[in-house]
Amino acid sequence: MVRLARVLRNAAGGVLLAGLLGFGARAEDRFSELRLDQLTSEQQTMAKMLTTPPRNNQINTGPFNAYARSPALGILLLQVSDFVRFNSSLPPRLSEFAIMIAARQWSQLYEWRAHYPLAIKGGLDRQVLVDLGAGNRPQGMKDDEAALYDYCTELYRDRNVSDATFKAAVTHFGERGVMDVIGVIGYYDLVSMALITQKATGKPGDEPPLLPLTR
Repeated sequence: MVRLARVLRNAAGGVLLAGLLGFGARAEDRFSELRLDQLTSEQQTMAKMLTTPPRNNQINTGPFNAYARSPALGILLLQVSDFVRFNSSLPPRLSEFAIMIAARQWSQLYEWRAHYPLAIKGGLDRQVLVDLGAGNRPQGMKDDEAALYDYCTELYRDRNVSDATFKAAVTHFGERGVMDVIGVIGYYDLVSMALITQKATGKPGDEPPLLPLTR
């Protein structure tokens, strides 16, 4: 184990080793925790990507433990994650709101807990997320937030988007922004499915409750 650690440290300047040894305290219920001495070369690449700024993640946390079961796919998904979080045309207030809407649709607690502080930091009002978590249309949304909520909600609920809702979305976000919204919720739908499969719930914080939806 010491010999392997020395090889990894020499090969990656200590960055990969630091990330791997800080894996996370617990494995998820269904995918066992990955061991340092059992990672394939592709899994090692994934682990290094996760510890490279602006990320600050570990391979045994969140959906990444699931991604690593198919690391070639996982590497591509990390690139999508980087785009929708850091490089889309949407400001953090709106991209994080879209993520929270996806978490709400899937009733995915890990995602809800992980992105709540990021949504607040991005400028989203807490009451909007209190209402969203309760399964209600949020009160007090800004115009662009309402356009985002209506667009995402119609996609999920109706499997369709009305002309009026599309026009409002294009007015606020432009055509590129509409596609970026689709990218955010589409990616976080996949994240939700991975987390549900893992039975991941995350650690509770000060986020508002994510109440069961009445179908």
